[in-house]
Amino acid sequence: MKKSLLIIPCLITIIAGFLIVSCQSPNQKVEKAEDKVEAANLELKKAEMQAAENARIAANNAEWQTYKNESQLKIAENEETIAKLKAKMKSTGKKMDAKLQKTIDELELKIANLKSKIESYDKNHSDWEAFKREFNHDMEELGQAFKDLTVNNKK
Repeated sequence: MKKSLLIIPCLITIIAGFLIVSCQSPNQKVEKAEDKVEAANLELKKAEMQAAENARIAANNAEWQTYKNESQLKIAENEETIAKLKAKMKSTGKKMDAKLQKTIDELELKIANLKSKIESYDKNHSDWEAFKREFNHDMEELGQAFKDLTVNNKK
C-alpha cells in the first residue's frame, strides 16, 4: 500500500511538470501565430507571382500563334506575287533584265530568311517584344521592296 501511495504523488508531479513546460504564454502564442501568418502571406505572394507569370506566358503563346499564322499568310502572299511576276515575264516573251532578276532573287532570299526566323523563334522563345519589333521591321522592308519593284522608273 505504501508503494501505491508513493506512485500517485510522483505521477501528479510528472503530469504537472509536463503541463507547466508545455504551456505557452499569450505573448508566445501571438508571436507563433504572427510567424504563421507571415509565412502564409509569403506563400500567397509567391503563388500570385507564379499565376501572373503563367498567365503572361499563356497570353504570349496565344499572341505568338496568331502572329505566326498572320506572318505565314503574308509570306505566302509575297511568294505568290513573285511567282506571278516570273510567270508574267516569261509569258510576255521579254527577257528579264539582269537587275530585275537580281531583285527578285534578293526578295526570295529575304522571304527565306523570314521563314527561318519564324521557325527559329518557334523552337526557342526568346524576347517576344524584340522579336516582334524586328520581324515587323523586316516585313515592312519586304513590302516596300515589292512596291519599289512594281514601280517603273524608266521614262
